[in-house]
Amino acid sequence: MSYIPDRVTKEPGRSQDPYGGEELDVPTWQVQPGRYRLIAARACPWASRAIIVRRLLGLEYVISMGLAGPTHDERSWAFDLDPDRVDPVLGYERLEQAFLARFPDYSKGITVPTLVDVPSKQAVTNDFPSITHDFFFEWRDHHRPDAPDLWPDDCRDAMETVMDRVFSDVNDGVYRCGFAGSQEAYDEAYDRVWTAMDWLEDRLSHQRFLMGDRITEADVRLFTTLVRFDAVYHGHFKCNRNKLTEMTAIWGYARDLFQTPGFGETVDFDQIKRHYYVVHEDINPNGIVPKGPDPAGWHAPHGRDRL
Repeated sequence: MSYIPDRVTKEPGRSQDPYGGEELDVPTWQVQPGRYRLIAARACPWASRAIIVRRLLGLEYVISMGLAGPTHDERSWAFDLDPDRVDPVLGYERLEQAFLARFPDYSKGITVPTLVDVPSKQAVTNDFPSITHDFFFEWRDHHRPDAPDLWPDDCRDAMETVMDRVFSDVNDGVYRCGFAGSQEAYDEAYDRVWTAMDWLEDRLSHQRFLMGDRITEADVRLFTTLVRFDAVYHGHFKCNRNKLTEMTAIWGYARDLFQTPGFGETVDFDQIKRHYYVVHEDINPNGIVPKGPDPAGWHAPHGRDRL
């Protein structure tokens, strides 16, 4: 998948690689409160990162948000949750319109999250790792006073290593299981997922969060997969060695995050299930959406504060 690489930065003309820190030769747009609209969907794990980070940092008052519905067709995500099925700020029925407003011949994927320039109604970027990175580094002047330090300097290198593995073996790994085209590809992806899950179970058995005693971007990135695991990935994507609820440390950790302001209130299990079980017709041709699992367990005491 190719993304629009543009960045929104505090200083015009400056753009840095979110991982290496070096200057990048990509177009930049300037940070300006009220100018941009985050288009997301509660169903999508990649978009959920941006929803959570925006909430944690207190950027709701400077970056507006529009939410697409949980199902889409091959053309685009649609604003079918809004009155008259139109985004009230952009006036669009589909996210596709923002991409075509900027690139009339755009033929790449229409994905969430996407930042849209409200005055021109054009897509700015849908490069999801950069969006949350820039929410932290470039929009700092607009964070709430007690916003968490999602990218702490003292563990940055270690955090990058953890996030790389979480992305390749867990975030993306469940998709490689679900869309494997052969038994061999599935077996390899399955083994990588569960090797990583066992590594996480061990890591989280002796520390509260991925990087110790504080929430970082690494936790946000892992949470969006964990919160979908039993409801979708366990059965729909055949990641069924065991359920999340059967892993003591990870299940406690996931509940800890879910109950932290900024996380659980952004989750909609019904939308999550409708997205995967309806859109993925090749995996679930009948489009039947399961009624379970019961989400009540997410509110049970987690006991993680002892760590």
